[in-house]
Amino acid sequence: MNYLLCTLFEIKWLPNIWAIIFVSVLGFGVIISLLVLTVLFLVLAERKLLGFFTQRKGPNRVGLWGVLQTTADAIKLLCKENIELLSSDKFIFTLAPIMAFASVILLWCLIPYNSEFHLINSSVGVLLYFAIASIPMIFHFLAGYSSNNKYSLLGSYRSLGLTCSYSIVIMLSVMSVIFLSETMDLDKIVLFQSNTWMIFSNVLGFLIFFIAILAKLNRCPFDLAEAESEIVCGYHTEYSGMRFAMFFLGEYAELFVMSMLVVILFFGGYLPPFGMYLANAFMGNCEFCSYFIYFEQTIWLFIKTLIIVFVIIWIRATLPRLTQVSTLNMFWKYIIPISIFNLIMIIMMRALW
Repeated sequence: MNYLLCTLFEIKWLPNIWAIIFVSVLGFGVIISLLVLTVLFLVLAERKLLGFFTQRKGPNRVGLWGVLQTTADAIKLLCKENIELLSSDKFIFTLAPIMAFASVILLWCLIPYNSEFHLINSSVGVLLYFAIASIPMIFHFLAGYSSNNKYSLLGSYRSLGLTCSYSIVIMLSVMSVIFLSETMDLDKIVLFQSNTWMIFSNVLGFLIFFIAILAKLNRCPFDLAEAESEIVCGYHTEYSGMRFAMFFLGEYAELFVMSMLVVILFFGGYLPPFGMYLANAFMGNCEFCSYFIYFEQTIWLFIKTLIIVFVIIWIRATLPRLTQVSTLNMFWKYIIPISIFNLIMIIMMRALW
C-alpha cells in the first residue's frame, strides 16, 4: 500500500490527492472482495467441519462436494422478500443490519495484512479497533428493540449483559500486550514479536483473551443471544432476506477479523513462524523478491488465522451452551480477577526488564 502510493507520487502528471484517492479506493475494493470470498468459504468450511465432527455428511448436493452451497444460499437470500412489520420502528429496523455490517468492514480496514498493506494505519490502532468493534453490539440491541418482539428483545438484553462482562476482560488482556510491546500500533505490535511471539511471554493473557473473544463473537458456549431452543434465534428473529443476510455476513466476517486480531496480538501476525521468509530461502535477494515477501506475509497471516478459526469451530462442535447465570458468574467471579492478576504480573515483569 505504502509502496504503491510512493510509486504513484513519482508520476508527475498525477496530483497527490488523486493518487491517495486511487490507492484508497483500490485498497477498499480489495478488502471488500476478500471479505465476501472469506465469508463464503467460512460458511462452507464450518458446515463441512461440523458435519465431520458430528459424523454427518454436510452439504454435498450443490456443486462438486457441495462447494456451491453457500453461493446458492446467498442467491436465495437476495431473492427473498424483506418482511415489513407494522408495529416495528421501521427506520431503526432497517438501519441496524446496515450499520452492524458496515462497522465490521471498518475492522477489516484496520488489519495490517503485510508490512506494506494496511488501509487505515493509526498509532492507536488497538484502541480504535475495539472502539469500532463495539458498534455492532449497539445495533444488535437496536435490532431487537425495534422489532417489537419479546423474544428479539430478550436476545438483545442477554447479549448486552454479556457485553459488560467480556469487554472488561478483553481490555485487561489487551493492556497486558500493550505493556509488553509499549505501543498501541498494530503494525509495531507485530514487529515487536520478530524474535519471540507474545504467546510465549503472555500465555495466560492469550487464554483469557481467547475466551472473551468467543463471548464477543457470540460463539458456543456463549451464544446466549441466539439460543435457538429458547428465544427463537435472538435479536434477528424478525429479519428476512437481505437484512438477515447482512447480520449473517457480519457475524462470519467478524469471526475472521477477530481471529486475525488474535494472530496479530499473540502469534506474530504476518511474520513467518521460523524467522525466515521462504521467498528469500528459494529466490535469494533478487530484485523482485520483496514483492513475493509481501504476498508471503499475507499468506502466513491467513494460515494462522484459519487455524484459530478451526479451533473456534471445534469448540462449537464440542462444548454445550452455558446458561446466562453460569456465564456471568464465570466472567465476574473468576476470569476478571484472573485478568487483573495477569496484568499485575505483566507490569512487574516489564519493570524487571
